[in-house]
Amino acid sequence: MEIKEEQNRLVLLNDEGQETGEMTWSNAGSDIMIIDHTFVDPAYRGQKLAEKLVRQGVEIARRDHKEVIPLCPFAKREFDNKSEYGDVLRK
Repeated sequence: MEIKEEQNRLVLLNDEGQETGEMTWSNAGSDIMIIDHTFVDPAYRGQKLAEKLVRQGVEIARRDHKEVIPLCPFAKREFDNKSEYGDVLRK
């Protein structure tokens, strides 16, 4: 699996290059990233791929010096359960 960064989107590609998941966000100003959607094709669920997408989103926020508002229910749960994301969580 490969994660490719696009404009306000991370795309999860399988070994054949087919899109199997995504995480999208919008920007609120120059310093806030709002994660609004995370999806993994049902055939690929159970492999922690959505977690990898959110983790990559956190790394992008760190790289770009942004805070994150996790609106997506899955991303919110990840932020609630992973204290290591606290440095980018918008309070």
